[in-house]
Amino acid sequence: MAKTNFKTENNTLRKLIGNGLTYKIPRFQRDYSWETEQWEDLWVDIMGIIEDSDDSAHYMGYLVLQSTDDKSFDVIDGQQRLTTATIIILAILKNLQDLIKAGVDAEANTQRLNQIRQTYIGYLDPVTLVSRSKLTLNRNNNDYFQNYLIPLGHLPQRGFRASEHLLRKAFEWFYQRVSQYLKKENGNEGQRLAQLVEYISDNLFFTVITVSDELNAYKVFETLNSRGVRLSSTDLLKNYLFSILDKNSENNHELRNLEERWENIVSRLQSEKFPDFLRIYWNSRNKFTRHTELFKVIRNNIRDREAVFALIRGMEEDLDTYLALSSPELSDWSLDDKYLVNALKLFRVRQPFSLLLSAKRKFDRNSFTTLLRAIMVISFRYNTIGAYSPADLERAYNNVVEQINQSKVESVSQVLSLLKPIYIDDDRFSKDFTEKVIKTTDSRSTRLVRFILCELEQYVSNNPGIDFSSDAFNIEHILPQNAPDGWGGFSYEEMSALTYRLGNMTLLQASANRDLGTVEYAQKRAVLEQSNFVLTRKLSEQYAEWTPATIASWQRWLANQAKTVWRIAQLS
Repeated sequence: MAKTNFKTENNTLRKLIGNGLTYKIPRFQRDYSWETEQWEDLWVDIMGIIEDSDDSAHYMGYLVLQSTDDKSFDVIDGQQRLTTATIIILAILKNLQDLIKAGVDAEANTQRLNQIRQTYIGYLDPVTLVSRSKLTLNRNNNDYFQNYLIPLGHLPQRGFRASEHLLRKAFEWFYQRVSQYLKKENGNEGQRLAQLVEYISDNLFFTVITVSDELNAYKVFETLNSRGVRLSSTDLLKNYLFSILDKNSENNHELRNLEERWENIVSRLQSEKFPDFLRIYWNSRNKFTRHTELFKVIRNNIRDREAVFALIRGMEEDLDTYLALSSPELSDWSLDDKYLVNALKLFRVRQPFSLLLSAKRKFDRNSFTTLLRAIMVISFRYNTIGAYSPADLERAYNNVVEQINQSKVESVSQVLSLLKPIYIDDDRFSKDFTEKVIKTTDSRSTRLVRFILCELEQYVSNNPGIDFSSDAFNIEHILPQNAPDGWGGFSYEEMSALTYRLGNMTLLQASANRDLGTVEYAQKRAVLEQSNFVLTRKLSEQYAEWTPATIASWQRWLANQAKTVWRIAQLS
């Protein structure tokens, strides 16, 4: 550990806890939360290992540990799985205890019980029944775990937290499953229970990542999360913040207050969204920080109780804005604002969020809506049509945030001036639009084309009431998506290149669209001429035939309209 910041290896449960190592779940890590569905899945897999010799292992996922001596470890991620595996061992010990009380091979089973306990659970003082456990749970769960589960005694049910009830229920659930397992055969019960422990300890295995400190743990979390493995850096930050207050034993009331407020924020966001919210929040009030450096920056800036509570207050203040940007349909924002935010969602644009949080605090509602529309236009030109580098966007937006935070910007007009470098000018935008291809082979791309065509239709028809999500109309690909060979004289190469050009798509009533299929353009044209959409009628009136040249011509005309539809007057 001295030479590297972390190491990775695959370990069985036996190698993890069947030795002198000890594990501690940090005091402020989240409580035990597994329920019947997770217990059932794990038990079915364990039984599958026993019944099928070819199915020799069950993968338990990642276990992220922190240690400086390779002897005692903090469990940074994976505590639910490690706790549940320990509970299964305890349930097996309880069944052994029942055999001993019933006088079934009592001497041998006592030896088995003591050996299994010492190997996997820890030392239990025979006089006081106080345990020196290999696993220590968090501050909300450890007392119940050590005082009731490990001694295999009576399990009280009243006056405990929900997570403590889950610990008890997990133990009782696995105790019943182990009992049912024993009843499948008669005789050798103690031996079979010991064998069950062997099966479990040798065939449950983890990918274990051991880090030297919280900063390295955070980097591991961010790396794995970017690759689709969900680990909770939320808990890591919580542990750090709460440890600042925990240095003073007189702060119990503050700890309770902080925990309630923290849990409210996390539950409203859902845990996996918290790291994203935290970065956006932090960047809305401070200099720009990349996600890989966020924990380090926060650790360097949040060092006392005042800073901890200031962070919580700020997050509470900005949470509603972030939730409205993430799920506008659930917000109380105006219809215009919801429409604009939904457009950003459709574009898959999140780079402006820190600026929008900052602007929401700074400006009145009308000014905020003006900025929101401008950001939608910038995003459409830059991201959706142009597909330029998002890195430049983020720098530009966060430069504006810094200007706002330093009180150098007092109006939306000033903000727009600062955003001019990322506003794609008319010439480039027109060129990008003229060449744009969007493959409507998935629902998101289809919705994007509907949005574009509806915005253009609203402009040319002067009818702002068109809902681009309506089922009343579809996208008509004039050169069909599944056109037969030789359709309209198009070559195979031309079909491949032009089918998903914006100039080949238009709006049409759903009933008419279904009837057209792959008929030739002359037949389609007669239907298009009767369309309710001005854009579609204009296309049919303007072009007597449909060729590569007419597709290009029509798309150029659309691009010319788009310059006006998606335009910021101050920047044009």
